[in-house]
Amino acid sequence: MRILTLSTSPHADKSFQVGIGLVVLFAVAELSSASYYYLRRFRVAQPTTQSAAQSVAVAQPTAIPRVAPAPVRATPPPAGVGSPPPAALPRVDRLIQEATAFRSRGDMTNALARLFEAAESEPKNGKVLEEMAKTYETFSLFERSNETWRKIQEMGPSAGPSYDVAVARLKTGAASPPPAVAPTTAPATAAVKPAAAAPPPADAGASPASGSIFSIAQIKASEEPDVDTETNLTLRIAVKKQTSTVIDHTKVKIQVFFYDTVDDKDIKLTDAEVNYEWVTSKHDWAGADPEVLSVNYLRPKNKVITSEAALAAAAASVNPGRKGKPVNPSPPPDNGKRRYLGYIVRVYYHDELQAQKAEPKRLLKLFPAASAATP
Repeated sequence: MRILTLSTSPHADKSFQVGIGLVVLFAVAELSSASYYYLRRFRVAQPTTQSAAQSVAVAQPTAIPRVAPAPVRATPPPAGVGSPPPAALPRVDRLIQEATAFRSRGDMTNALARLFEAAESEPKNGKVLEEMAKTYETFSLFERSNETWRKIQEMGPSAGPSYDVAVARLKTGAASPPPAVAPTTAPATAAVKPAAAAPPPADAGASPASGSIFSIAQIKASEEPDVDTETNLTLRIAVKKQTSTVIDHTKVKIQVFFYDTVDDKDIKLTDAEVNYEWVTSKHDWAGADPEVLSVNYLRPKNKVITSEAALAAAAASVNPGRKGKPVNPSPPPDNGKRRYLGYIVRVYYHDELQAQKAEPKRLLKLFPAASAATP
């Protein structure tokens, strides 16, 4: 009988064990590779997610609703543009600004008064002298303007920009009076009349007599509003020499009479306050330019007349050769309501009437001039 015997060869057992071991190692390697792959993907995905979240967090502020812009502040004007308030300017600059404003309105009296006041504070201020020269030019006082331009020129470069302006004016002759035009034979169709034939200005009264040495070149009235006064009126009177005669200024007399209406019916010499001052400094008629006198009429509000001694000036009688207050004849007192009506201006030389003007003109007929100046 054949017996089957099962036995294991040692060599076969070792091969089997090696095979099993390799299978196990391969399985472990596969598991390790799979584990490493998935763990690596998980670690890479986590920072990416965090970065994305951070990006969203950083970008989020840009999605905040728009904030209203801050209010825009007005930019102050640069230097030289616009005029600062007068109180903020130095005194001389303020006076120059006021003088320029008066000149633009045609008020030479107040313009020169401001400039003279500025010159007293700073006599070597080139800008003050420049504005003074321009003011003289504006009112055709060419001799005065040339004299002032020369003062600036003599100061030299220390006068600042005004020095260059003065040199240019004196060089080009812009500050000189226009030359006289020689008379020519009038053409047959000439329609232009000489200046002498032009109608007199609105404030003109009687024309000067033939052969008069003086004439009244201009009278300009200006009224300044004042809460404390009923009437504050200033006359600027330009008296011009007609001939080349050498004038004795001590023999010149200028009389200014102001008149009021009383209760809107009677016309009488005023009882208001009357004062005068010379606008031109020399007032000797040594040159061809007119000399200018400023006369002020001032009536306060609710004025009460208590006595004849309290009556103010009715007329200003001005003698350039004598200092002191003007001669003021007093009108008779009255208790009626007074209002300003007008004026008469008369110029005498050696006590002889040279010229007179009035506004309104009927005052000349109501109050005719005396043949000689009153004392």
